[in-house]
Amino acid sequence: PANARSVLWYMTFMGFIVNYMLRINLNITIVDMIAGKGAISSSFPLNSSTGNLSDLAAFQESIERFSLERWFLEWANISYEREGFEWNEKQQGALLGSFFWAHWALQIPGGILATKYGTKIIFGWSNGIGVFCCFLIPIVSYWSYTGLIALRVFQGWITGLAWPSMHVLTAKWIPPNERSKFVSAYLGSSVGVALFYPIFGYIIDCTSWEWVYYLCGIVGTLWFIAWQYFVFDSPAEHPRIADSERRYIEKSLGASVHNSNLEPTPWKAIVTSRPVWLNVVAQWGGIWGLFTLMTHAPTYFRLIHHWNIRTTGFLSGLPHLMRMIFAYVFSIFADYLLRTDRLSRTNVRKVATFLCCVVKGLIVLALGYYGSNATAAILLVTLATMFHGAVSSGPLASMVDLSPNYAGIVLGVSGMIGGMPGFISPFIVGLLTQGNQTIEAWKNVFLLSSAMLMGSGIIYVLFSESTLQQWNNGCHEKLDRGLKGLQNLEAEKADEEEKKPLQAHHE
Repeated sequence: PANARSVLWYMTFMGFIVNYMLRINLNITIVDMIAGKGAISSSFPLNSSTGNLSDLAAFQESIERFSLERWFLEWANISYEREGFEWNEKQQGALLGSFFWAHWALQIPGGILATKYGTKIIFGWSNGIGVFCCFLIPIVSYWSYTGLIALRVFQGWITGLAWPSMHVLTAKWIPPNERSKFVSAYLGSSVGVALFYPIFGYIIDCTSWEWVYYLCGIVGTLWFIAWQYFVFDSPAEHPRIADSERRYIEKSLGASVHNSNLEPTPWKAIVTSRPVWLNVVAQWGGIWGLFTLMTHAPTYFRLIHHWNIRTTGFLSGLPHLMRMIFAYVFSIFADYLLRTDRLSRTNVRKVATFLCCVVKGLIVLALGYYGSNATAAILLVTLATMFHGAVSSGPLASMVDLSPNYAGIVLGVSGMIGGMPGFISPFIVGLLTQGNQTIEAWKNVFLLSSAMLMGSGIIYVLFSESTLQQWNNGCHEKLDRGLKGLQNLEAEKADEEEKKPLQAHHE
């Protein structure tokens, strides 16, 4: 039977696929929702001279563009914008950013609630409610622009609980030396993007954008049911786990994680901790770069390079697949460096951050200057996003290194501030491209991202550290040696049976 950590890896992986599917569906459907951009106006020669030909075309089109919402609105005789929505660049920018307006608000509560009630409930329901919103998006968008914004804000707000709550589970389940590899499951988010951008593009091309939301709703609901059945908050609560695996996990986590009687959260220590702030800085730059490319790639490829919706979906998705593969491979390499003591934990995290911020920044800089060439644009967007994969062995893993007990809260602090580029960046892109969809305008967008990436990466590499902080356990300082001791303990005592790594089950 698959070991419990592998099952957990897959469920987490799928959970983040769902979480990102909710974020990105609007990025590509908006290309089809806007008046004059959609398939309606371009697919059929409706102005044909013979009447019955245009009737036939209209009939074909009504089949092709069928959606429950349109059917309902026709049936109820409610007027709606048939030809697509009349939103300008600023409104589109607002709509794309609206998901992130309140997304940061529940970051810290997410960590606290998960520490209290467990990740199973918090992560499960946070995604579950977000999924339910998908079913409402099409009808609400026909009803009102403001309503749609409100719904997206709510969806972003509730799914904000998901990320920080996950770290609580990681800290209770995953031995320190398997962490980078397990955290690569968080990049299911990338696969979500890589997989669903092309699928969404294809769906929009074949039917209409509404079906994208039906699909999200159904896939999300299936995941939600599976999550409730397969996932448990700690190895001790899992009814089907092998004893040997449970002992192995509990032994290797040993000193650094206390499941009960924690002292009150050391807020002052966390907020004044330099390593925590450096992780925040690295996340800010990384997320700025990632979201600028992720949120706007469909619009960029469609308007600047004039790809059709299928190609746009595929080209917007490809970079994220590369990001996932790179993250997985690099995380195995990072864990190897830690196991064999080739590099200290701090230096492993620095190398990873150098890749996901500084190297990526240089590539985005090149994109600014050579983006007018379509082939170069695709290549550079793909490379830039690929290098961001190192984040799972960099700032993301570093937060668990600093404090396994408060990892959820540390991630919350970082997500709250580091996630702000999620709405600041679309707003700025909206301003820069308002009525000005040109190579020149996009060049400025990319130069700004590049500056953010390189700046944050350089600061991190110069000043950060990733050692267990003494506030993790209130007053015990002896734990800095603890991780080292754990590794040796693991190596000496764990039988081969218990040491079967996750890897075997992934391949």
